Amino acid sequence: MLFIISTPIGHLADISQRALDTLRACDWILCEDTRHSQILLRHYGIDKTLYSFHQFNEKKQQERILQDLEQGRQIALISDAGSPLISDPGLSLVQECIQRNLAITAIPGPCSLIMALQLSGFNTARFQFIGFLPRETGPLNEALRRALFYSGTTIAFESPQRLIDTLKIIESLDPTRKIAVARELTKTFEECRRGTAAELSAHFEAHEPRGEIILLIEEGKPPDVEMAVEELVSLLQELHGLSLKEAIKAAAHMKNVPKRDVYRQIHHT
Repeated sequence: MLFIISTPIGHLADISQRALDTLRACDWILCEDTRHSQILLRHYGIDKTLYSFHQFNEKKQQERILQDLEQGRQIALISDAGSPLISDPGLSLVQECIQRNLAITAIPGPCSLIMALQLSGFNTARFQFIGFLPRETGPLNEALRRALFYSGTTIAFESPQRLIDTLKIIESLDPTRKIAVARELTKTFEECRRGTAAELSAHFEAHEPRGEIILLIEEGKPPDVEMAVEELVSLLQELHGLSLKEAIKAAAHMKNVPKRDVYRQIHHT
């Protein structure tokens, strides 16, 4: 069986007894960085063989892992921190296990994005996780616009080096939207700051952001998608400073219709 095991995101005490028992009982352990994972295992006196399993060798290692599982081996999959597969390697392996009808289970535990959501004070009834934000300006702008239209909380990973630039883009798109930045969760310098994008960028310009960053965008009140196409496009331009082309694309996405249909409607009025 393949055991997908969540491990601490910072504080080594944040691991369940079931997770420790499983790590002790398995035949060997898959991890991203053997040196990093060895710290956790040594702390709990667990002596098991670790095999490196990351984005650069995932496909190469997979067949050998599957063969061992087919022979009845008990294998644990962990990531450097938190819940495996969440913006971490392992999805392809799990999909192949399902395809081959090999037993898998997950042992729950720490998850940084859920902890950040709890600390934000934002809507927890409806939320989306969009992983790491794009690095390129165009895709980043598009991802942030979609997040601002989403009728729930948006959660994303961002790097400390790009955080301030991302906040400034949000400020230009929606200066009144509430944002939260959670960092170093469960560690000594844990914090979760809340405010507008301008307030947070000013803070982090004065206090250099460090550690792992989780960015949360509070739900907004998106334009009524039932309104006429022409009115929706105009409102998107006014509220978010979009060009006509960008507003047409956004309106098409919101109404779930082809962009060309919106374009034709706009240019025939």
